[in-house]
Amino acid sequence: MQDAVVNAQQNRVPQKSSSELKKRLWKNKWLYVMLIPGIFYFIVFKYIPMFGIAIAFQDYKPFKGVGGSEWVGLTHFERLFTEPDFINILTNTLLLFGMNLLFFFPIPIILALMLNEVRLSFFKRTFQTLVYLPHFMSWVIIVSISFVMLTSDGGIVNELLVYFGFEKIDFLLSPEWFRPTYIIQVIWREAGWGTIIYLAAIASVDPQLYEAARMDGAGRLRQVWHITLPAIRSVIVILLILKIGDVLELGFEHVYLLLNSMNREVAEIIDTYVYTAALKQGKFSYATAIGFFKSFIGLVLVIMANRLAKKMGEEGVY
Repeated sequence: MQDAVVNAQQNRVPQKSSSELKKRLWKNKWLYVMLIPGIFYFIVFKYIPMFGIAIAFQDYKPFKGVGGSEWVGLTHFERLFTEPDFINILTNTLLLFGMNLLFFFPIPIILALMLNEVRLSFFKRTFQTLVYLPHFMSWVIIVSISFVMLTSDGGIVNELLVYFGFEKIDFLLSPEWFRPTYIIQVIWREAGWGTIIYLAAIASVDPQLYEAARMDGAGRLRQVWHITLPAIRSVIVILLILKIGDVLELGFEHVYLLLNSMNREVAEIIDTYVYTAALKQGKFSYATAIGFFKSFIGLVLVIMANRLAKKMGEEGVY
């Protein structure tokens, strides 16, 4: 008799849990509907194209297709690592990434901390709008504005240099000025947009912590150092891990617009090299092998950075 009662109770538990699950799904149905476009985007543009990785191991011919092209194994990868220009291209890519990490990554954090200290709401909203605005402009517009300002033929920067007694500088053609120009444009366009996440993290900090710190005599800088930064440290670590995963992903459009025959030696990166190999030279298999190599390196670095973050006591991305 007791066994029968226990079995009946056990049979009712799954039914109850399943009914609760249905209620939760129905209650949040519009949230799941909003997820559909994002899921569709990743399936169509991220997961389905992954089947094209097979091209990297073939001598791909468009008229034969993936199924009819000859398999060549690791031939294209061997060619990549023995290519005379590969070391220079990889070095250019890593240098630009290092500059991004060193100069650009801290800027949104600093901006968010500064905006959090502003008490005049009108000034704060106005400044936020001004720093967010460049993000909504394409790289074509950003580079075009920079061209107008930096050109040696009537550019305002060179005109000011001449006015103060200096010689004109050919910013757009000089290899020495390519990297500074690139990183300044990245900061100009993306720094304000990057503050959104940090401001949201700062907003979740308990105000009582600041009140207790003020009662103990802590000034603004000590409150930022001992309360704000530790509170958003996990967010900083997660974004840093994701940034490290993009070590070889610098954005084709931006670099391609700055690239020319005079600065190619320092401006050619993996993204522009893939474009040249695939679309200009028709080497689809070779370009796919380069893209696969770039993605693999990014995946390995994300895993390593995530494990390091966990060993240091942080949550990581998974």
